[in-house]
Amino acid sequence: MLSSTNVITPNGYIRFKEYLQKVCGISLSDNKQYLVASRLGRILERENFTKIEQLVDALEKFGNAKLKEEVVNAMTTNETLWFRDTHPFTILKEKILPEMSSTPLRVWSAASSTGQEPYSISMVIEDFKASRPGVMKAGEKIIATDICTNILQHAKLGEYDSLAIARGLEADFQKRHFDKINEQTWKIKSHLSSRVEFRYLNLIDSFAGLGKFDVIFCRNVLIYFTGDLKIDILKRMHAALKPGGYLFLGGSEALSGLSAYFEIVQCHPGIVYKAKAL
Repeated sequence: MLSSTNVITPNGYIRFKEYLQKVCGISLSDNKQYLVASRLGRILERENFTKIEQLVDALEKFGNAKLKEEVVNAMTTNETLWFRDTHPFTILKEKILPEMSSTPLRVWSAASSTGQEPYSISMVIEDFKASRPGVMKAGEKIIATDICTNILQHAKLGEYDSLAIARGLEADFQKRHFDKINEQTWKIKSHLSSRVEFRYLNLIDSFAGLGKFDVIFCRNVLIYFTGDLKIDILKRMHAALKPGGYLFLGGSEALSGLSAYFEIVQCHPGIVYKAKAL
């Protein structure tokens, strides 16, 4: 392990913080030197960099897209589990899907990580359709995006080891919605994965090309951005929602200063934000 004291100098840390925020919006606090050293250690050693400044110099050179991708992948947090926080998926099944069961449904998972969130959404849709034969004949599509390219490749594969499967997935869901590949590996069933499309997306860039959505899941990602960038992203998400569309945020996240854009819908338990017409 590289020493954060030796590698991450004060000026170098400031430069790296500014670079990371510029390229992907992640805002590091002033005391994350050890985190940076631990996550970038292998890259620094491979490139024979003894100071973080050398890495920033290399990143700022034209033509270093691969190194930039590696650094962003290393610095991205991909903590996730199946049906995380429970309430959003209950609200989706019991409130939102009944409202939207007669028209084509488009859902966006805006920080899809290794795929647990979009596949959980697909399972909810599948169970809703099974409980109400004949509904949702117009079809449904889930767009799942993330900034981490290697994580997206894992998510597209849809295969999970026993440890990952155990994180939040009930045995009944595992039995009905996964195929057993071997003693340690399970794969999401093809009819569930076929409605999910994974794409690379940096939330600081335009996402107008994704089209309009009925529901957006943007959970546990805005906490890494500055206040101004959060507001900008949320305003653009409002624009990406169809009139009356719904936005889910993480349990520790909340809308502030955007009452003209969204109204809070109390669902007991849990809340969801409904897009207002401007």
